[in-house]
Amino acid sequence: MTTVRIGVGGPVGSGKTRLIERLLPLLRDAGYSVAVITNDLVTKEDAERLRAGGLIDPARVVGVETGACPHTAIREDPSLNIAAAERLESEHGPLDVVLIESGGDNLAATFSADLVDHWLYVIDVAAGDDIPRKRGLGMTQCDLLLVNKVDLAPHVGADLDRMRADLAAARPDRPTVFTDLRNPGEAGAEQVLAHLEHAVLFHREPAGVRRDG
Repeated sequence: MTTVRIGVGGPVGSGKTRLIERLLPLLRDAGYSVAVITNDLVTKEDAERLRAGGLIDPARVVGVETGACPHTAIREDPSLNIAAAERLESEHGPLDVVLIESGGDNLAATFSADLVDHWLYVIDVAAGDDIPRKRGLGMTQCDLLLVNKVDLAPHVGADLDRMRADLAAARPDRPTVFTDLRNPGEAGAEQVLAHLEHAVLFHREPAGVRRDG
């Protein structure tokens, strides 16, 4: 069984780590065996946050210090992340999923096909409802786009209907979901898991499922 590697990209503060925190219990409850790689420039801040959160065995979280522009380690030279994924698979396999979180980057960030099988991109409403009209490669090329922090729309004057129309024009053949990942129980990670199960996990029995006999 081949581990599915899923990229999570987006600008600083858009909600990438929060998305992973919301996905981890859903994946666990569905029986999937998961590990996580985070990318930061010169720290392992996001990895430490996930290890301390109690949502996953800390040994299954690896922090990568890219030391350069975040997109370099997920696109131009993903060797550090590939090595980290192979190490996790060797030490904790069989794994169903490795989530690879990029460092916060600009709208042009994309993931190398050598690194991930599928990738998500997160933007947030508070950064401006004109972002979809800027058509960065992260938004237009990702397999699933999340427009996060929809609960803030009334407070920042964001027009969600305009964003939906702009994104329908920018990515007519690719799915987009609008999420509130801050508040448990609101629209969010469940939609993402449903997408992943349909798109890349539908063909597998979770590694965590044990067969009798």
